[in-house]
Amino acid sequence: MGDLIISFSNWIWGTPMLIMLLGGGMILFFHSGFIPFRKIGHAIRLLSGKYDNDLAPGQITSFQALSSAIAATVGLGNISGVAIAINMGGPGAIFWMWVSAFVGMATKYYTCSLAIMFRGKDSSGEVQGGPMYVIEEGMGKKWKFLSVIFCTAGILGLLAIFQANQLTAVLRAVIFIPAGLDGGDTSRFVLGGIDLGQSTRWILGVTMMSLVAIVILGGIKRIAAVASKMVPFMVVLYFISVLLIVFKYMGEVPAMLWMIVEDAFTGEAIAGGAVGAVIITGARRAAFSNEAGIGTAPMVHGASKNNEPIREGLIAMLGPFIDTIVVCTLTALVIMLTGVWQTTESDGVRLTLNAFEMALPGFGKYLLMIAVLVFALSTMFTYSYYGHKCFNYLFGAKKADYYNYFYLATIVMGAVASLEVVISLVDGMYAIMAIPTMISTIYLAPKVKEASKDYFKRMKNV
Repeated sequence: MGDLIISFSNWIWGTPMLIMLLGGGMILFFHSGFIPFRKIGHAIRLLSGKYDNDLAPGQITSFQALSSAIAATVGLGNISGVAIAINMGGPGAIFWMWVSAFVGMATKYYTCSLAIMFRGKDSSGEVQGGPMYVIEEGMGKKWKFLSVIFCTAGILGLLAIFQANQLTAVLRAVIFIPAGLDGGDTSRFVLGGIDLGQSTRWILGVTMMSLVAIVILGGIKRIAAVASKMVPFMVVLYFISVLLIVFKYMGEVPAMLWMIVEDAFTGEAIAGGAVGAVIITGARRAAFSNEAGIGTAPMVHGASKNNEPIREGLIAMLGPFIDTIVVCTLTALVIMLTGVWQTTESDGVRLTLNAFEMALPGFGKYLLMIAVLVFALSTMFTYSYYGHKCFNYLFGAKKADYYNYFYLATIVMGAVASLEVVISLVDGMYAIMAIPTMISTIYLAPKVKEASKDYFKRMKNV
């Protein structure tokens, strides 16, 4: 089963997905008139809350929507995802993550504007947003099969298995193994005669499940309230930690940046110098990191108290910039400056952990552990909301809460599964989700263009 999941993921993330996400994003980038570059200042000003309207339909503020979306993107995709990208595609993969991020800003601008423009109502009458409602309300009932495809893939792709897996890995490496509390991969946990596998992983999985349950069973308002408090803290903590390392190796930073650009077009860092493999790795990890074009962020931005679609789109497009251009680049520099990517066999979060320990001996691993803990938990909170909305759309509001129990159970599964199977399952489902999202976004792009002209014309008179 694991081999099948890995093979499917590698197959679907070939040239067609590259054309859909990078090519489609490029079309939207030009179609928007380069809005990610021209209007980023206005987007930042919107975060002040000056234009928020508490009377508008929706459940949360635009800032809470961005915080919740960033909680799901600025996280382990930046710590583990960057490490996986460098491991699989060399430093050049980071360049293609940058390219994906800039076109991703345009994609998010369109998808999140549409999420407000074409909101629908669930079976309980609650206003909802997201690609499934955009397709049904914007394109018509005959396209509803695309909504069903999106939600089916979303139920599986938006599980917190990757976060559970990587948080377990870092807690074992930093606390349990050094303290002699982890029996390693041969440790077994038997309950009632049934072999349940590695005891430490199971214990950590059940603990994570319990913590996540406290928050997610309170609904989107509690998730958004917790995320909007945790996100600024975790970003500042991680930034300070990473900047300490970058400043320590400041003299080598220009050479590392040049290596990223050079390797992007030669692929020398990976076997055979396959540039195509470098591009695919970069695009794949960028999609996992900032989720532009996948359709997740529109679900939470669609719940924003905002009657201005373009305003929500502008706020949303800051996500890929913060996530990939800033945070992923800093993580990549840490891994490259310390040289651990060339001297260790570690993968995922353990590679970044080695970099932190080498650069900040004694306390670096603890800083990263705290960051990973906050990143992982905040992402788990937000992902539950995404999957809940997909389940709600398919089976109705009354049955939607059953999804939370399925979601919580899979956190334990993620803690004990192998990294390769976990990342392949998520990647594969993300690819399936991207197909309806990008089709509907490009189909309805003229509506966003028209609304953009109207919005900026009105803003001149404010």
